[in-house]
Amino acid sequence: MSITYLEAIREAQSKALADDDNVFIYGQDIGEFGGAFKATKGLIERYPDRVRDSPISEDAMVGAAVGAAIEGMRPIVEMQFADFSSVGFNQIVNQAATLFWRTQVPCPITVRLPSGGTPGSGPFHSQCMEAIYAHYPGTVVMAPATVEDAYSMLLDAVGIDDPVLFCEHKYLYYHLKAESLPKRALPATRARIARAGRHATVVTYSAMLHEALRAAEGLQSDGYEIEVVDLRCLKPLDIDTVLGSVARTGRVLALGEAFPWGGVTAEVISRVATDAFHLLDAPPARLNARDTPIPYHPDLWRYHRPTASSVEDAIRKLIRD
Repeated sequence: MSITYLEAIREAQSKALADDDNVFIYGQDIGEFGGAFKATKGLIERYPDRVRDSPISEDAMVGAAVGAAIEGMRPIVEMQFADFSSVGFNQIVNQAATLFWRTQVPCPITVRLPSGGTPGSGPFHSQCMEAIYAHYPGTVVMAPATVEDAYSMLLDAVGIDDPVLFCEHKYLYYHLKAESLPKRALPATRARIARAGRHATVVTYSAMLHEALRAAEGLQSDGYEIEVVDLRCLKPLDIDTVLGSVARTGRVLALGEAFPWGGVTAEVISRVATDAFHLLDAPPARLNARDTPIPYHPDLWRYHRPTASSVEDAIRKLIRD
């Protein structure tokens, strides 16, 4: 029996609630309705006092979670869409992220951000907000790309004493399945080598991992062995794993679905250029979504974001340089 990425998130929340009475879930329509994507479906029946519907105010949701964390609770806040978290931006970056540094009181909140695009979602329900939150000291930013990581990393997130932005990709909710949930897992802040190779490295995360793996598979018929690094956690960034891969291949492409300006891929390229310039056989490259609002039409959306085909093209150019 297989389990989906979304079901893994639901099971992780259920386990967190079962294991610790201080955990509760707070968000819009997460109770009887089960959440916008049904990530909390059925949990209110098992934990009626700890699955709470919130007002339609992301600012109030995060503020209440910060207050609860000060009192020893470990809230999980569900945003209906990552885009809407900007309404709670002040609470996240000026309250949650700074709390420990101002007061020595930890702020163990987990904010779940349904991120990224799906066909027809358009500019208000498709954004990737991870780089914005990673900019601020005091936050942890996770972006699981597999069913197994969606489960294990969410459990790790709830156990961390710092505020965690948990960027779960909506496109993966039902498109990704695994045979079972993991009993053991790599620490959430470690990157992993998703595919070994020797001709070039692709550094990526979230849904783009699967585009990178498909591109690597397509290039194999041409004799190219492409290494793929799944970052998993974006803040802190496991740059050692990235640099180790670049040392093996001599070429790097940073790949992300987010807008290019000031993003995770820009940070990866900056760190590689600074710390591993001597290891490079070609200029480092990156590939992101186009620097425009995200289109509604499914065909335009597919053109807007990187795909396996465009990743293949970028890798071929990188190897030829």
